[in-house]
Amino acid sequence: MKEMNKYKEEAKRWLNQSIEDLKSAKILLENKRYYLVCFLFQQIVEKALKSILYFNKQDLVIGHSIKKLLDWVLEFNDSLNVLSNKISFLDTYYIPTRYPNSLPDSIPAEVFTENSAKEAYKLADETVNIVKKYLKEKQ
Repeated sequence: MKEMNKYKEEAKRWLNQSIEDLKSAKILLENKRYYLVCFLFQQIVEKALKSILYFNKQDLVIGHSIKKLLDWVLEFNDSLNVLSNKISFLDTYYIPTRYPNSLPDSIPAEVFTENSAKEAYKLADETVNIVKKYLKEKQ
């Protein structure tokens, strides 16, 4: 019993951080910080997926690839399968949103657009809601 509580608590911590990050990212989106918010939405989804893995007693949850984490999560929960082809795209925001040398002759602040940020927000919000529902149902 105590061991399961450890995993539930860790899952809750990761999900709560993704929820808090989502609130902050919305502020950045409203203030047109598109490059940074795209990165944050990738991070939010990463944290939400990790919460499912911790909930399912996975001890060593490392890595930043949404695709790899999602493949792992789908072993325990297929409710995210509906987003699988969409959220993996967020991996493209992991590096180019932060480093000028990842973009030819430009910087992230000049490349990422409102449309890309709004789509990333939609995916992050949808993912967090699915994960919240999953964890609530499994409690």
